[in-house]
Amino acid sequence: MTTTRDGTDPAAGTPAPAAGPPPDDQASEPLTSGLPQLFRLLGTVVAPTTLLTSLLFYFGWAHAYYFYDWFGVNSTLLGLTTRDYVQRAADGLFIPMMVVACAGLLALWAHSLLRARLAQGPPPWLLRLVLGIAAVGLVLAVGGFWSVFAATPLRRRLYGTAAPLSLALGVLLLVYAVHQWRSLRVGRRAAGPAWGRVAEWGAVFVLVGLSLFWAASNYSVAVGRQRARQMVLELPGEPGVVLFSERSLSLVAPGVREVRCRDPQAGYRFRYDGLKLLPQAGDQYLLLPSTWSRRDGVAILIPRNDSLRLELIPASARATARSPTC
Repeated sequence: MTTTRDGTDPAAGTPAPAAGPPPDDQASEPLTSGLPQLFRLLGTVVAPTTLLTSLLFYFGWAHAYYFYDWFGVNSTLLGLTTRDYVQRAADGLFIPMMVVACAGLLALWAHSLLRARLAQGPPPWLLRLVLGIAAVGLVLAVGGFWSVFAATPLRRRLYGTAAPLSLALGVLLLVYAVHQWRSLRVGRRAAGPAWGRVAEWGAVFVLVGLSLFWAASNYSVAVGRQRARQMVLELPGEPGVVLFSERSLSLVAPGVREVRCRDPQAGYRFRYDGLKLLPQAGDQYLLLPSTWSRRDGVAILIPRNDSLRLELIPASARATARSPTC
């Protein structure tokens, strides 16, 4: 049977049906339906830049607090600035962000392969795969959620990040399995009204976001402590510090020696040897004895002012350093 250029059937005199989009009940709704509305809603509540700065500040604070706590110093005494905290946050977030990015990339590749296979017609084993993903997600989500209220083995794994990562991954796997199940069994992703999709993704965003926040916070704490232990091991190779002062500071610590200047006209009449300087200590000098140990060591906190002067001596030059005079 042929038709004319205007799409009519010459035999019947009626228009031939034209090809068009499938009915609405056969349309496939995107997996991320509802996310744009959620992001617009979040953008009206808090600015992204403000949220990012607040998160970096918190992670940097956790890193700094537990770094200096290793030496028995409360970081709130050091006068660290927002810039100091943000810089420290990079140390605690570098590996988590790299791992999340790699995992996200692998997940996108796997989803693309699955969609390509579905385009050829869903095989019988695909339903079993979706059910397996849902089962794994349920186990991970329950284990991570239970760790919020009880001291499970997950809370002690991977620097305390196993429990929150288990919860985040479990929730994502469950959501993905539910959406794929809707697609395979119903023929479309019947997600319901728009407000339902926004509420669904809002709950997912809260659970996954808080889980990642929990994991990054625990990792920042672990990195702060690890950097402190590394600093102690490298302390012998750090430059030595000679502290000069106009007046006696009465420093009493193992290995620290006070030398009084014999010249009455000297600007700095007291000298202290046997010290090491910790970096980035805000508006304070944070000094450690060269023989510092966590068991019996003390940290010396001195405000920066014009009555003090520091001389830094490379560790390799200690043997040829000048005599202890002013």
